[in-house]
Amino acid sequence: MLETARATAGEVPRSTEAPAPLSLSLRNVTKDYELPTGPLSVVEDVTIEVAGGEFLALVGPSGCGKSTILRMMAGLIPPSSGAVLYNGAPIGGVNMDCAMVFQSFALLPWLSVLENVQLGLDARGLPAEERRRRANFYIDKVGLDGYEEAYPRELSGGMKQRVGFARALAVEPKILLMDEPFSALDALTTINLREELIDLFRDPEIRISIAILVTHSIEEAVELADRVVVLSSHPGRVLADRRIGLPRPRDRRDPAFNDIVSEIFSLIT
Repeated sequence: MLETARATAGEVPRSTEAPAPLSLSLRNVTKDYELPTGPLSVVEDVTIEVAGGEFLALVGPSGCGKSTILRMMAGLIPPSSGAVLYNGAPIGGVNMDCAMVFQSFALLPWLSVLENVQLGLDARGLPAEERRRRANFYIDKVGLDGYEEAYPRELSGGMKQRVGFARALAVEPKILLMDEPFSALDALTTINLREELIDLFRDPEIRISIAILVTHSIEEAVELADRVVVLSSHPGRVLADRRIGLPRPRDRRDPAFNDIVSEIFSLIT
């Protein structure tokens, strides 16, 4: 009865079964690009293991391959050597259990909020009624109820990025990948969206199993993540894999918080 009532109200019914354990792994991964001057190694011998229920952050200097790692995790580009594994099996193409949120919002200006959120659902061939129901559900989840017919030009930067999150969540991914999603936003909007991101990750109606964030902000990584992987400068190698044991919500004024930030900063510099 409850699921029927939710469907009638426009909400997306969610399975009550516990999700199967997930894992995402990079094993001794190297990524080279061929240039006229010869091969350029962007990432070298990187091993990262992420288990279901974890929020992982990747930090490091510009050009260290953070975004490249994210795209290999999604199956958008293959490694030059090593293996990318999902639940123990090599990824042979685009991982349809992943969705990505981009730094640049990546909204189509001629489409409304509702239409932008439905883009991934259109590509997956869902019926029109199901696409609309899901899109409305996740638009509400990110706090944009009432803006379904608005166009990107009518939205603030923070609202545009909320649309980006709703679009990613609408395909109901098991893995949410985020490539510097807050770097183009003002400080106050960023603070609010970080808090909301943690709420979304914990929301039992959304049930993302793994979240992976690429960021240049060490403070952001320590505030959000369960673990922070620190990468060296070009080519990217793993310098440290630091578990963040601080309770949430995390206070940036806490000496323990600042000690971890200083520790990671010293590794990068």
